[in-house]
Amino acid sequence: MTATEEEITQRVKENDVPRTDRRTKVATQVGELAQRRSEVAEQLASVEQELCDVLAESRSIISLDELARFTDVPAEDLGRWRGDEKPHRTKRKKPTAGSSRSRNLGQPNPMRNTSANGAPPASAESAVSEPGTPVQNDAEAHS
Repeated sequence: MTATEEEITQRVKENDVPRTDRRTKVATQVGELAQRRSEVAEQLASVEQELCDVLAESRSIISLDELARFTDVPAEDLGRWRGDEKPHRTKRKKPTAGSSRSRNLGQPNPMRNTSANGAPPASAESAVSEPGTPVQNDAEAHS
């Protein structure tokens, strides 16, 4: 004798309830923690701005070295909070010989590693995706 539709529905529900409860608990916890994190980040940004303002106003009154000595806060941190640090610049890659496509239109580039059909090998392809998003390879994308 086979199970009735009602029995099957009931069995599926009974099977799914524990998993649904765990998923709900995790989702709720993540939501609460994300909210707390956001609030703390806002508080930190506010405190850092206040530190920056006070340190900027104090330039003519007290040196960073003196403040560091009196407060046990490293002078490097005080300077960073005051905005003394120059932004870090990233180095650009220098173009390699033959990398400009406009110079060799229609000409194959001997520096480029290509497969027999002219396409770059799979390992040379770069994929950009959102964090947490699975990256598809060509085989998956075309199936």
